[in-house]
Amino acid sequence: QNAQDADSRIKAVDDLLINFADTEFKSFALMMATDAARQKGDHEKLIIYGERALEADPKSYAVMLMMASSIAQRTREHDLDREEKLGRAEKLANDAGEILKTAPKMNPQLTDEQWAQVKGDFTAQQHEALGLVALGRKKYEDAANQFKAAHEISGEPAHLVRQAQALNLGGKHDEAIAAVE
Repeated sequence: QNAQDADSRIKAVDDLLINFADTEFKSFALMMATDAARQKGDHEKLIIYGERALEADPKSYAVMLMMASSIAQRTREHDLDREEKLGRAEKLANDAGEILKTAPKMNPQLTDEQWAQVKGDFTAQQHEALGLVALGRKKYEDAANQFKAAHEISGEPAHLVRQAQALNLGGKHDEAIAAVE
């Protein structure tokens, strides 16, 4: 956890799992490696570590959301398995949302308000992932609605930019301009 950068964090996780394959921290360590791969923009490693993390903890909604977004972002229009990839991303995002509804606090020291904020951040990530899936399917209105929902929860300006992109692609140019203004 104290590693200085993403590469160091991945190496530390690998070393931990080599030396202590059955550690009780396995799912947490693999989630950290998944996130480090995400930070690096290494989709292949993100998927590898994400799959391993889900083997260790099938209810790891944080990993599901990282994988869903990455898969949706990297699926291209002419991929032969495009719908399979988008379907997987959608399922991961929806499964994460269902688990999150009843998830216990990640840290018992969090106040109820802090936990509500954390859950809100994850819910915004779910909407973002579903928006990316809708973009991949060229369902621009659905994508715009998902990005709008993500922004309403998180307040992140990037979601408005994505909403505007979806509106623009859907031919709603005036609404796109309004979203970014």
